[in-house]
Amino acid sequence: MADVQTVSALVTGGQASAGPPLGPTLGPLGVNILQIVNAINEKTKDFEGMKVPVTVSVDKKTKQWSVDVGIPSAAALILKEAGLQKGSGTSGATWVGDITLDSAVKVAKLKIDSSYATDPKAATKEVVGTCLCLGVKVDGKNPKEVTAEITSGKWDDKFK
Repeated sequence: MADVQTVSALVTGGQASAGPPLGPTLGPLGVNILQIVNAINEKTKDFEGMKVPVTVSVDKKTKQWSVDVGIPSAAALILKEAGLQKGSGTSGATWVGDITLDSAVKVAKLKIDSSYATDPKAATKEVVGTCLCLGVKVDGKNPKEVTAEITSGKWDDKFK
């Protein structure tokens, strides 16, 4: 694959289309855009309604292509877990939702590869910190309190 062009875009999970940003970029490469869009939608359907980073690689000679799907942002995953469209506009003052610590751990495990954290415990603290910014409580508590509990080792059994 010497002559490969990659196209990166942020698409809405399960709702990519042949319109911008994908269509106009892929069109000149002579590939079947519909096949690629269908592949993206199939691979992103679990992230419905969320912004998902995708990269399409096209070999200009053979017209072979592949689709790589990234993981949505931690904020997007937390909002999905909480069943929210958007976070609080006034973090720390207004609480708009609540997720369980188990949900925070689930998000942390999805994000750990793209995180600076080195273990699930540290990654979960990052996710809980994001909850604070979004105005989302964890198990009904202020995320700062939950971060302190995680640090103290109260929840260590969840990170094994």
